[in-house]
Amino acid sequence: MDISRKKPPYPITPGLRQYLRAYDRETQLPVTYADLRQFTGSFPLLDRAGKDTLWQTVFFEPQTLRELSQGLTEVYALLKTAGDLSFSKHLVADRVDYCEFGNSRPFRVRIVNQLNDNYDYFYVKQADASRLYGLELEHLLSPNSMNFLVSGDTLIEEHIVGIPGDDYIRHHLSLPHLNQVRIAKEFVKFNERCFVRLLGDMRAYNYVIAVTPDFENEQYRVKAIDFDQQSYEGRRVMYLPQFFKDNAAVVAMCARHLKPEAIRQYQTEERALMARRARAERHRLRDLLDVMRQHDLAPPEKVAQLKAELNRYHRTTAFDKCDSMGDVVRQNLWQMLGANGAFRHGG
Repeated sequence: MDISRKKPPYPITPGLRQYLRAYDRETQLPVTYADLRQFTGSFPLLDRAGKDTLWQTVFFEPQTLRELSQGLTEVYALLKTAGDLSFSKHLVADRVDYCEFGNSRPFRVRIVNQLNDNYDYFYVKQADASRLYGLELEHLLSPNSMNFLVSGDTLIEEHIVGIPGDDYIRHHLSLPHLNQVRIAKEFVKFNERCFVRLLGDMRAYNYVIAVTPDFENEQYRVKAIDFDQQSYEGRRVMYLPQFFKDNAAVVAMCARHLKPEAIRQYQTEERALMARRARAERHRLRDLLDVMRQHDLAPPEKVAQLKAELNRYHRTTAFDKCDSMGDVVRQNLWQMLGANGAFRHGG
């Protein structure tokens, strides 16, 4: 399938800015994306096997580095401890990586606790409105809490823990101890979540697999990590991870282990859970969708194509009245969650 690799960034509108402020997503930051762009050089970052990761470790002039390091530890404190700086004296930003690959061109900052050498990451990105809507919908409708902050045109994101999907498929999927039925179940649920809220481009490197040991076996969860293609594409299949070539091995595993009635059960379970979350966050979800419906987030031809394809899929004409991608997202939520009483139609 062809993805729009050159999706344009969409600016934050006053309405979206007001939403972010109302729900404590906006703050003042001591370091911005533009500040990190002042690096003076870089070198390739290799993984443990010596393979190029597509990230570049960047370096700065000594004075700039000292100022940035202090500012970045303060950003980390804002993200993790609501701005309590009493712990920041033990922290240091010891590495900054940059990736030209992808729409957001992110920086990844490694923060080290000097008391025990433990480290954590966060990301500094350009604040694209599509990504912000994607993050908020993930936070409200999925089992994953999304921790992020916005300041001007800068987006700060918490690191999402897990094994990258492409690495997991390549190195873990055939291991003898793997509970393939549980992995298949979670992929079906992930596939359903993406389609309900119209999150596109979930190729294997755009999600991670989180593994949690259980008292008898392991539990798995598939988590999206890239939200740039939130409700942008015109083709319905772009919002279904099952149709991407690099997910073929997982799809084949689902076919081997899950009967059609089990797949329908897991899809229904996930929609019921999403509807429950939508009811619990109905006021915030309504506020988000009201802003999103007024935002131009895709070319008119993509909106028209998606409306037509979703009309055919749902066997309805309800999408004809949609004027924007935000309208389409709202209508799709209603079509797939409304039967569970998630929110009042027209509300």
